Amino acid sequence: MHEETSQRRIPVAELTTFAQALLRKAGMPDDKAQAVATVLVDGDLMGHTTHGLQLLAPYLAEIEKGAMTIEGGPERLSSLPAAQLWDGRRLPGPWLVLQALEQAATLAKTQGTGTIVIRRSHHIASLASYHRRAAERGLMLLLACSDPNTASVAPFGGLDPVFTPNPISAGFPTGGTPASVDISTSTTTNGLTNRLHQEGGKLPAPWLIDGHGQPSDDPAVLFDEPKGTILPLGGLDSGHKGYGLSLLVEALTGGLAGHGRADAREGWGATVFLQVMDPAAFAGLAAFERQVGEVARQCRASKPVDAKRPVRLPGERAYGLAATQAASGVSLHAGILPALAPWAGRYGVPLP
Repeated sequence: MHEETSQRRIPVAELTTFAQALLRKAGMPDDKAQAVATVLVDGDLMGHTTHGLQLLAPYLAEIEKGAMTIEGGPERLSSLPAAQLWDGRRLPGPWLVLQALEQAATLAKTQGTGTIVIRRSHHIASLASYHRRAAERGLMLLLACSDPNTASVAPFGGLDPVFTPNPISAGFPTGGTPASVDISTSTTTNGLTNRLHQEGGKLPAPWLIDGHGQPSDDPAVLFDEPKGTILPLGGLDSGHKGYGLSLLVEALTGGLAGHGRADAREGWGATVFLQVMDPAAFAGLAAFERQVGEVARQCRASKPVDAKRPVRLPGERAYGLAATQAASGVSLHAGILPALAPWAGRYGVPLP
């Protein structure tokens, strides 16, 4: 699948300063603006372009209409030595998740593990940014989220949507390049299908079904009446597996949060499950990296189907791209800056 990108390369610091300036002009306090800008730029830096600065214009629109809270902090609803529940009050998701990651890491230092569940967060952007932060500190992170305010994925065998493309993900050290596992429990995401629909593009395979139950690679079926849906991971053949994983994510998020699809919709957002495990509380970081590093070595040593495409770890390409773009500048998807130009003009912030 071809993705059109801009030929210009923009320094990471310039993009971050630009995004932070727009958020500040929209009224977001400095600490939150810095967190959101950094996480969004991380998305583009690592090649996750549907979950990078493409989100900034929609975020600004949410602030403008009062759908994203920008002042104050989360409300702690319950607290035990290794587990907490927060009400995110629809605060910026990237800032909330970074706060939760710090708190969960602190809990894990004394308890071995720390779990934070957040109800009523706003959207949390690219998960890889959080994986990287945990893994580089020698910690293992499990992260999952759902958006109870919308639905685009039907249960296996059904036509009516129940789920969002709920991701279940993990980041952990290996002794070398960290692993970043990010698995949507559906065949694709809303971000990609929305972009392709706007551009008139097609998916690489029939990952959707139309409103009559016929497989399709055309994102238009998600918008035409009767509306189609995104298939669960596994598609028409083994989508029961993705369906089961979707249910698991709903249990980890809405179930543990006590807030989700049983409640009134509040708008675009997320329910978040975040768990940090400290290998030092178990066999130790050295032992962890010895074992996981050996598995990684064996994976890379596996004879590839295509000699030009050797086996790599999940996230390895993203880490490599991030290193390259950190040095040479970020090549943004072609539609991102044009979408931000009206906001830049409104707030008097020069485009990069």
